[in-house]
Amino acid sequence: MKPLVASEDEYEDLLGQWSDLESGLAVILAHPDSAQEFEARIRQYGRWLQDLSWRDADLALYLLFQLASHSPVVGYSASHALVCGVLCHLLAEDFDLPGDERACLVHAAFTMNVAMTELQNQLAAQQLKPSAEQQILINDHAARGVALLRGIGIHDALWLEIVRGHHPVKRREAAPELSERARYLAHMLGMVDRYAAMISPRQSRDARSAKESARNVLENSTEYDNPVGQALVRVIGMYPPGTYVQLDDQRVAVVTRKGKLANMPDVAVVLDKAGEPIRPPQLHPTATGRPHIVDALPASVTRERLNHHLILQLGTQAS
Repeated sequence: MKPLVASEDEYEDLLGQWSDLESGLAVILAHPDSAQEFEARIRQYGRWLQDLSWRDADLALYLLFQLASHSPVVGYSASHALVCGVLCHLLAEDFDLPGDERACLVHAAFTMNVAMTELQNQLAAQQLKPSAEQQILINDHAARGVALLRGIGIHDALWLEIVRGHHPVKRREAAPELSERARYLAHMLGMVDRYAAMISPRQSRDARSAKESARNVLENSTEYDNPVGQALVRVIGMYPPGTYVQLDDQRVAVVTRKGKLANMPDVAVVLDKAGEPIRPPQLHPTATGRPHIVDALPASVTRERLNHHLILQLGTQAS
């Protein structure tokens, strides 16, 4: 299997494209009322995401998880929207959804929190739990989001239905009435939303590990949406590319590619037993034998900046 990138220039170019996509989302989500051609730009960003993801899903996930774990909390809302968009795209592929449903699901992922962009960034940056006033805005942001989107010219019924239904309500009588198709896609987005929130850091807490987040999603699934949780783990792995793991020899590695089994990816060993950097990193397909993965780790385990372009240029020979 060839390296994920051929050179530092290729790495910087792809990272720049993902960063530009996130920045573009941040601008129009912060000021949707004044954004020119809002719908056209959302659709353009959806196609851009699709192109970057189809190039190499493992590489897309690697860069995405790195961006998500290191994005400043002031830009949390756009980072979250991008992560959810990519995960929805991968799920749509796994379920072989029709093209219109795939597009609507990604567009809804981008815009589901459009009515609370500023508040979402505030919540990520504050230490305390949401105030009573903030909780009211959180509870009705889906309905307000639909009204805002309609007000700026979005008329795609399925897109709007998914946004309206993506946030679970506590009272059964308050649940929005959705078509069967929209209800399932909204459940899919809601699960992705919860997972992405757990893997992203906030001021009040570090990010949870990908394994812990996946386990939480699976354990709290209903019979209705459990296949979605299982598919999410299947398409990104229990240890997704770009996340960190503890090996049974006490070294730390970063995942580079998913394996045939969800818990046996290819990794690059980056820290020794003492926590010191290993130069150059050592590639190891865990499916071939020890060392094995014993646990997932949050991104905060690596305080020193890693040369990710070197990691992604590694070959496939085992350590």
